[in-house]
Amino acid sequence: MDILISGASVAGPVLAYWLDRFGFDPVVVERTPRPRLGLGGHAVDLFAPATEVMDRMGLVPRLRAANTDTSVLRYERPGRSAIEVDLRDFSAAFADERHLEIMRGELAAILHEATGSGVEYRFGDSIATLAQDPRGVDVTFDSGRTGRFDLVIGADGLHSTVRRLAFGPEDRLRHHLGGYLAVGTLPNYRELSEQTVLYNAVDRIAAMYPVWQTGAARAVFLFRRRGGTDFDHRDIDAQRRMLRAEYGNEGWEIPRLLDEMDRAEDFYLDSIGQIRLDSWSRGRVALVGDAGYAPGPAVGGGTTLAVVGAYVLARALAEAGGAPGAAFTAYQEQLSDYARRCAEVAPAVLRRGVPSSRAQLRFSEAALRLLPRLPAPLRHRLMAGGPSTKLADFTLPAENTDPGSERYTTG
Repeated sequence: MDILISGASVAGPVLAYWLDRFGFDPVVVERTPRPRLGLGGHAVDLFAPATEVMDRMGLVPRLRAANTDTSVLRYERPGRSAIEVDLRDFSAAFADERHLEIMRGELAAILHEATGSGVEYRFGDSIATLAQDPRGVDVTFDSGRTGRFDLVIGADGLHSTVRRLAFGPEDRLRHHLGGYLAVGTLPNYRELSEQTVLYNAVDRIAAMYPVWQTGAARAVFLFRRRGGTDFDHRDIDAQRRMLRAEYGNEGWEIPRLLDEMDRAEDFYLDSIGQIRLDSWSRGRVALVGDAGYAPGPAVGGGTTLAVVGAYVLARALAEAGGAPGAAFTAYQEQLSDYARRCAEVAPAVLRRGVPSSRAQLRFSEAALRLLPRLPAPLRHRLMAGGPSTKLADFTLPAENTDPGSERYTTG
């Protein structure tokens, strides 16, 4: 059974890996001209359910070796003493040995390598048109080549081409949360090691953390813009101007960080929005990861949800013998409650993590000073039920078949 997957970042390779193990014939098409190798992007979290998927793939040792190793948060404000917090004591996520933090580019490279020779990749191409009938989907690619597939899966992210072709324009399906995220690489001029430095102001935060594998660092900006704004997510120069407009009057390390973002080859900025769909499938076309249910980039556990969603979808297809109706229904039934809970995290993170007033700014600073001094049981009780708890709360389908030795029948 031939299944075309659009997107080779996270959800696409995970889905392709399991489809191959379950006896399907996946083909992955990816717009970028080559595999995502290296350490690009920002640091992403793999919470317990995603780590379990990685464990079933045999990848946890390699992922642990690539862990970011940033366990200390240093909160700095000019004219005041810095606050240092050991995240392993402060955050339930960092205290959980099943939690992993890894650079997105390195995760994508590890997943691509894990799929092995059983998965065909077509880099430097993208889907241009889709036309489906009851028996299959005819696809035309940007390159001009054509093909017919039994199923097409969109794993192509927040700005999904497959979603646009099968479900309609993005602006009808994306809900803006009022926040924006920007990231980029810069020299580790502060010689940070295992430490993230954080700066807060009203409606904006900025942070910098080291990438130990390269000796460089990564800057992250998270800000709220009242009323939102329209911008082209492909216009990098406009995005840099937008970032300067938001942070140009700030002190601390901000002037240096903005200059470095002007030079960063991997600079990225996007609005933080959620994709909300009643159904993640249309006939023989389905969506996985951010393409179908993005909970909010960098603040909603989207990487964990993408990994879990890809695994659940692959098993649903295997258990349904490849029948799309039954498989896609089971996939949504098994995942929808978890996706809803993940979607609740992002607004809460933006609301609590990005101060909206000077009073909230003072309260956040006071809380950071106080919490590390509390007894561990009380601190854990206060942190219970937080965002990381929701992101870790999912039970994977049982491994009722060893996919390495016995394949499902796909019909």
